[in-house]
Amino acid sequence: MSTIYEVSKLAGVSSATVSRVMNKSSRVSPKTREKVLNAMEELGYRPNSIAQSLASKRSNSIGVVISELQGSYYGMLLNEIELTLRNAKKHVMIAAGHADAAIEEDSIEFLLQRNCDALILFVEAVSDQYLRDLYSRGVRFTLINRQVDGLEDQCLSIDNYQGGYLACQKMIEAGHTSIAYISGPDWKLDAMERLRGHRQALDDNGLTFSDELFYLGDYSEQSGEQGLAKILKSKVPFTGLICGNDEMAAGAIVTARSFGFSMPQQLSIIGFDDAYFSRFIYPRLTTIKNPIKEIGAVSANRVLNSTYGLKSKNLKYDSQPVLIERDSLTAPSLHPYT
Repeated sequence: MSTIYEVSKLAGVSSATVSRVMNKSSRVSPKTREKVLNAMEELGYRPNSIAQSLASKRSNSIGVVISELQGSYYGMLLNEIELTLRNAKKHVMIAAGHADAAIEEDSIEFLLQRNCDALILFVEAVSDQYLRDLYSRGVRFTLINRQVDGLEDQCLSIDNYQGGYLACQKMIEAGHTSIAYISGPDWKLDAMERLRGHRQALDDNGLTFSDELFYLGDYSEQSGEQGLAKILKSKVPFTGLICGNDEMAAGAIVTARSFGFSMPQQLSIIGFDDAYFSRFIYPRLTTIKNPIKEIGAVSANRVLNSTYGLKSKNLKYDSQPVLIERDSLTAPSLHPYT
């Protein structure tokens, strides 16, 4: 294996000049740069990334702790983070926290021990105090889908309460007064905020929340299928269904079709997230837009800015949810499903 000294000898320059070429320093003339690059190619020289990181005190890698590695939501988020960082010539190391405090802490410490320059965190179980202590240690990070007192500048999330309220209000404005709800898990803050907004909209419109028309799901398509099937067993009539995310809405559509519902005439459905598949299922899903891609890009750009001083105009996003109207919502039918 060739060395930097052999490259410098062949190119007729100092090893310091070779180092500046590898680090893309502007303090090297084009002619000298070309000589060094030609020497590196001739010798098959590959820079030692460990040595480079020791010299620069930077590994050029970012650690990402994500709740899960499956599902369209996390896939869209990770894709945007990785793409943004790769375009900046940074590498990504990923660990899954599985919404378990011990696993999340272990994943964070693992990435820090691998000399990641900064972290992007989508963690749900570690305490707010742990995150504040992490920041006090000098660890650079951005925090997705969570708000922590004292770390406001590191946090990126949407107003899930307002999103839940908006979905329910739109269903009511379409004429629905009996509305079922399939929620995400009760240990997820975003799920409970969406449910809280839903209940507030019902209350503001003089409508009653029905436990018989409620199912506690887990954000999976299967829980959407199972949730609607269980709600239907209650025999309580309803014409509208709101789901805590699009995957559960997709599952509910499968069940509704198996029961012979005409959609949206006999059952209107609203989801949440505006996942990529929501515009392709039938009926095309009306949903609340969660700017997943934008949050992924902004979280990566903020890390690039704070850690490496790389400037970007893309450091802000709209935290207010927006209703995306498609085909799964209409006025209640004069001939409801029985």
